[in-house]
Amino acid sequence: MWATGRRVLLAHSKLAAHAKQIQSPGKQVYATAAAIKPETVRRAQFVLNRPVKPDSVHRDLSPSTEHGGSHFWNFQDELLGLAEERQGDPVYKSSSLNMDVLYRSGETSQGILTYCPRLLSIGYKAEPREKNIFLQSLCEEETENLTSNVADQGSSHPQRQITDKERIECLENGVQYWTDFSKVQFHPRSLYELHGSWTDVEKFDNYGIGEEILSAGFQSEEMNERLRFFIEECDHIQGIQFIVDDSGGFSAIAAGFLEEIADEYSNTPVLLYSARSPASYKLGKSPKESVSRALHDAVSFSRLSSCCKLMVPVGLPSLSRSKFSSTLFVEDQKLFHSSAIYAASIHSISIPFRMESHGVNAESLYVSGAMDVGGMVQMLAGQARQNMITILDLAMPAQFLNDSNNQSTILRSLCSLTPEIEENNDDLHSIESLIVHGAFSGGRRASISEVEKYIHTEYQNELPRPMLYHLTAASCPLPIPLPFPSIFNNRVGRLGELSTAQLAGAERRGSLEVESVPMAARLRSSSAIKPIIERRLGSLRRYGLQRGALGVELLRSWGFGKEEVEDMGEALEKMMMLLDPNAYAASSDFDSD
Repeated sequence: MWATGRRVLLAHSKLAAHAKQIQSPGKQVYATAAAIKPETVRRAQFVLNRPVKPDSVHRDLSPSTEHGGSHFWNFQDELLGLAEERQGDPVYKSSSLNMDVLYRSGETSQGILTYCPRLLSIGYKAEPREKNIFLQSLCEEETENLTSNVADQGSSHPQRQITDKERIECLENGVQYWTDFSKVQFHPRSLYELHGSWTDVEKFDNYGIGEEILSAGFQSEEMNERLRFFIEECDHIQGIQFIVDDSGGFSAIAAGFLEEIADEYSNTPVLLYSARSPASYKLGKSPKESVSRALHDAVSFSRLSSCCKLMVPVGLPSLSRSKFSSTLFVEDQKLFHSSAIYAASIHSISIPFRMESHGVNAESLYVSGAMDVGGMVQMLAGQARQNMITILDLAMPAQFLNDSNNQSTILRSLCSLTPEIEENNDDLHSIESLIVHGAFSGGRRASISEVEKYIHTEYQNELPRPMLYHLTAASCPLPIPLPFPSIFNNRVGRLGELSTAQLAGAERRGSLEVESVPMAARLRSSSAIKPIIERRLGSLRRYGLQRGALGVELLRSWGFGKEEVEDMGEALEKMMMLLDPNAYAASSDFDSD
């Protein structure tokens, strides 16, 4: 029987010496953090990657990515806490995942050791608000841990204990900001608030507004200084994971920032997730607004894709009506829900980046298929076709291996989180990177060799097969932290097992009922991505390039003249050409000559 290690509200709290939290909806700062063993970036998020296994920096921008980033770091915090559980599941203690890739060790001016995400998060300035029940309990637990080091263990605590059920209900019904459910300690330089003349967040919805903020150069320089702080302390940086909500003004801020990163750190690969919540898919209220929306999408896509090595569009118009509804119960209007799924997928994709290296021929009981950011970028975007727009697929939870109750396979259970793709696309030149972690076989955790054998057999039986694929396997599942939404339906069991029948209990299941889930995530370079490029190219031609186009003046107000718009159009046309099978075949013939 697996020990649960369930209620780790503040996973580092067992190690904490002193921590002070300052709370507001747009910002959460811990002046000092946990005292931890020495061995042991959001809103738009950027994560940098570190030594031995090179470091990574994480960076995110905007409210939807703030929510996703909060979930992402809660997963990491939970892993750290479970690894310290004395009677905990050994899979967390011996996971062979190097958390130093994502975290930095430091020390405060008072000499207190800290361990914080290597993160830069950029978002709105917000007004302070009262802590919710979850945050109150977090502070109370922290105080109790501090007091227990100096006070009599038998001392009483007269205040009423808040139950886990109350914490979860408070989050399900009341999350407005990412700080409402974050349980992680951040470095003071990690959180940056934008300043601008705009006051209505709803109006921060197009590329031009982001350009206006960038024109105030002092903000760009301050953001760059903060990023430089995290990068320069890395022994070696393997890459930057960059997350941005590209549905509004943050896309322009991200593009400007990415250009400066490319200039200053030209050899550092950037993996960009352009994420959107279901709520961002809204029709224009007028023809003028529809034109602005279409041009924003085209310009944002073109500019962002030109500034990174690999781009992953993430975010469906509806998760509740997607294939995910067979196992998940998502309310599309709740960012707390949708962002949890996106964060889980990004967590899974990042697994190869932080695996301990065991040598080329060495075998590990816990991991296989390690790869750094540059290696993944080279495999997916550096082949002959050189397509750098990739599709993200997810199975959450993943099927058990050899489970007679489920007729599907892991590969066939994967559902796309990338919008506007071509379904049932038979691309013989596709390239895939598949990550499977925490898989079960029957009633036990599958060994790494079992996962490898099973997946390789699946690929052999797939028609058509990808031209090339890479498998990463890890024993460690996705832990479900307390502040996680109740989005699993009643087919999902305690360890993420899928039942053909409905399980007893609540219709929706969360962290009290589900402790962890096996996961499968895949990045694939495929011509199935063509529709998303084609639509943006069409919008740019129709509203920005044709004679008498309706959007010429709007583009000019955003700072784009005719030549810049033509350049963007040519870049999108080149993407389309690279995805043409005939063009790829001709390229391959030329290379072989």
